[in-house]
Amino acid sequence: MKHPHIHLSDIQGYSQLVIDAALGVTDMVEAMHHTALGLPMPFGKVGARPANGMHGVVYKSLQGSSALVYKMVRRMTAALGHGLDSAIEYFHPERDPADSSLGRTAMVSILNGVLGDHMQKHANPLTLGMTWRRDGRALEITRAALAQAMEQPSGKILVLLHGHCMNELQWCRNGHDHGAVLAAANGYTPMYLRYNTGLHISENGRALADQLEQLRAEWPIPVQEICIVGYSMGGMLARSAFHYGKKAQHGWVKQVQKLFFVGTPQHGSMVEQAGNMIDRALEISPYSHALSRLGKIRSAGTTDLRHGNLIDEDWQGHDRFAHAHDRRQLSQLPANVKCYAIAAMIAKEPNEIWGQLVGDGLVPLKSALGKHSDKNRALHLLPEHQRVYYGMNHLGLLDSLAVCAQLQAWIAE
Repeated sequence: MKHPHIHLSDIQGYSQLVIDAALGVTDMVEAMHHTALGLPMPFGKVGARPANGMHGVVYKSLQGSSALVYKMVRRMTAALGHGLDSAIEYFHPERDPADSSLGRTAMVSILNGVLGDHMQKHANPLTLGMTWRRDGRALEITRAALAQAMEQPSGKILVLLHGHCMNELQWCRNGHDHGAVLAAANGYTPMYLRYNTGLHISENGRALADQLEQLRAEWPIPVQEICIVGYSMGGMLARSAFHYGKKAQHGWVKQVQKLFFVGTPQHGSMVEQAGNMIDRALEISPYSHALSRLGKIRSAGTTDLRHGNLIDEDWQGHDRFAHAHDRRQLSQLPANVKCYAIAAMIAKEPNEIWGQLVGDGLVPLKSALGKHSDKNRALHLLPEHQRVYYGMNHLGLLDSLAVCAQLQAWIAE
């Protein structure tokens, strides 16, 4: 059955993003316009203004007239957006449609990863909520609904947490799904989570802790054991959930026996670290300073990946785009849980220095293995609980039969 690639609610969501982008570009152009009028030196002070005299008079005159023009542009753009919203709402667009194509689901997941916090703040209909899914459909977490959705649920639950800008359907890659294989081989019932990866990891972690407690309470039969596999950001989400679950004295925390990290940036991803460096470069000159706003549209979830923020205290009260040092407060793995880490290197030889820095193309090797120069931040995983695969990239971890076999070996211990 062919699923539709776009829905009426999508048109509304995309139109809102276009309007937001138009307003943002207007602000940026106005800032650049005023900078050019002020004519500071290329590397002069940001926000400089011309001295008194003829230049100052001309600047103030043009500044006032241009401000009026930009104000009119903003009003017209906002009015257009309101009109589009009203017109589409008349047809009662369906939120979170179940009959969605893989391409649409992937695109919406990427948008949420990049802009998810902005989308949630403005109630964009494309915003993803946190839901347990089965075959692409959201599950109602009640005892009766779960019993109906699953023929023979096991007392052993395998929780699968996807990565940044992804969704639960992407656990299946090139016909292979680690979750399905591991669940079938070990008598688990797989539970796939979909969530908005653009939100702070701590926000998602708190929500996941609550959802796991609800899942445990509503499971059709008594829960015996929980096993968690976190891919990329999913591993960080699991650690955050443990923190908030323990704080709330949730019962599920004591039932997790093993936690697997697959390509998880425990100490940050070099992609976000590079983005922060670009921000700094653009802020050097007043002429490029306005352009730095483009980089600062990236989501809270994305900026959490710079160092690996897991709890509210890691980011609250700080400018998340500032060029700051690592402020993380949570640095240890969950107690009384066996933790394992799998990493990949694009390089084919373990002694290639550049390969260790680049890692799998997104996550440096040391970050994926939880290693850190500061012993208080290092995760101290047992050597036998670590495995590195060479000649493999980040996405390759998802469909590698060797990775699946290693996970199976650890589960069977």
